[in-house]
Amino acid sequence: MAFGFELPNANASAWRLLPNRWDFVAFPMIISIIAMAAIGFHQTMAPIAMLQTQTISLDPANLPEYALRTTLRMLAAMVASLVFTLIYGTLAAKSRRAATVLVPILDILQSVPVLGYISFTVTFFIALFPTRVAGAECAAIFAIFTSQAWNMTFSFYQSLRTIPRDLDEVSRGFHLTAWQRFWKLEVPFSLPGLIWNMMMSMSGGWFFVVASEAITVGNRTITLPGIGAYLATAIDQKNMAAVGWVIVAMTVVILAYDQLLFRPLVAWSDKFRMETTSSGEAPGSWLLDLIRRTRLIHQLLVPGAWLLSTLARIPFRVRAPSFPSIVPAIPRPSTRVADLVWGVLLLALAVYVVWHVVDFVSTGVSWHDVGEVFVLGLITLLRVLLLIAIASVIWVPLGVLIGLRPALAEKVQPLAQFLAAFPANLLFPVFVIVIVRFHLNPDIWLSPLIVLGTQWYILFNVVAGATAYPNDFKEAATNFRIRGWQWWRQAMLPGIFPYFVTGAITASGGAWNASIVSEAVSWGDQHVTAHGLGAYIAQTTTAGDYPRIILGIAVMSLFVTLFNRVLWRPLYAYAEEKLRLN
Repeated sequence: MAFGFELPNANASAWRLLPNRWDFVAFPMIISIIAMAAIGFHQTMAPIAMLQTQTISLDPANLPEYALRTTLRMLAAMVASLVFTLIYGTLAAKSRRAATVLVPILDILQSVPVLGYISFTVTFFIALFPTRVAGAECAAIFAIFTSQAWNMTFSFYQSLRTIPRDLDEVSRGFHLTAWQRFWKLEVPFSLPGLIWNMMMSMSGGWFFVVASEAITVGNRTITLPGIGAYLATAIDQKNMAAVGWVIVAMTVVILAYDQLLFRPLVAWSDKFRMETTSSGEAPGSWLLDLIRRTRLIHQLLVPGAWLLSTLARIPFRVRAPSFPSIVPAIPRPSTRVADLVWGVLLLALAVYVVWHVVDFVSTGVSWHDVGEVFVLGLITLLRVLLLIAIASVIWVPLGVLIGLRPALAEKVQPLAQFLAAFPANLLFPVFVIVIVRFHLNPDIWLSPLIVLGTQWYILFNVVAGATAYPNDFKEAATNFRIRGWQWWRQAMLPGIFPYFVTGAITASGGAWNASIVSEAVSWGDQHVTAHGLGAYIAQTTTAGDYPRIILGIAVMSLFVTLFNRVLWRPLYAYAEEKLRLN
């Protein structure tokens, strides 16, 4: 009898391991991804001398290989950005003392020009792998990382700071450890917004692909095969046909990322939305449906899912400071002393850094130069404020419209990714020719270039907020017949406000960064320059005037930090206290 009962179970187990027709569709895709990763690793470990013998060919037949190399770099940067986000965002959100340092540093990091990181990191990475391409690859990946990580970190930080109180109380009622709460509550709650910001970060990385794939070390230039290097060569040779092929290749890569990565993630993360009633429309993904229908691949994934689930349930006792209470607690004497010591240490560190910066800058800068730079900073500040306000008025309503309609979001998502990824420097010739031809004011007509690539941060974050908006609230608004401006003021705007603040912070930081390449543009021997701090930094960088470069970057970082402290941080605090979903 025992044998009779075991045989059907054995047959059932054997049957589950037999592939079905969906496995035969999915297997070639998995093998292709593994082969692409193996080819990329082999090329990364090749001798660096190979880059000096190879030249970038504008033959369109080489674009598939270049697209593969660029795709792998951006994917590696995305993985590094995700790890950085989970660690840095958690420390900034949960530790009050760490936040006093980490949040301002994050403000400064997103305002420092991405190209500025390359000059400090290329030598380091090449020294790690002096004879291999891996050194240059790591430098390129790090440059792309710096264009992706800050946006994702702000999104995760915002989600952790606005977790609903009832969910927080339930997790404490079940006596979950900090480790368990992180994986069972905090990460799932942040996923919808984080995934949309991952899309924006991936798209924003395209703007810096050109710079990251053409690296200069001293008098030597290392060019990595990729779409960015292909585009740089096409612009240098004024080959418009090659530029057209770049746009085609970018479109294909963006669609591949959308279909094979982001759309499955969006569909999968929909189950983490906070609601008690199911939404009318759920986002879908043919790839996710394909994986779910497979038999053998599904069974092969079960052990990995079980392992991850087990790790998330391990009751690690990791001490993590909780969020500050809404009701101010009376600080203990020991806490006040620790805060005082911590504040003194931070003040001493700030004085030390400022002293060294002033000592270096004073060697080639006068007080008149400092005053001039501050005036230029005010001009750029006014420009950024106006552009962010205009972008908000346009994209907040459209983002809500897209986010509340999953079917529309699926159609708009690839288009938005392509527009966000479209390198703004491809439009520089058009702006230069039009401004020169019609004698237009560069201070006005170069301004749209600043927000051209950063406005999408607002759209993607608002879409994420509208997507995560609980269906319960939508049904309640419908039942109470809340419509028109009352619906916006009492229902939707409070729900998406934390996401909008995140998008506005990253958009303004990106706008400051983009001003460096947008306030001074050229096409051939024609140069157009607007008044502003970005043009000042661009001109001093070209001249190699390091004291003035440091002065410009320091003033820009100061403006961004103060602006965030005066405007965005109070809005963050307001969203945490008044607009949390209870």
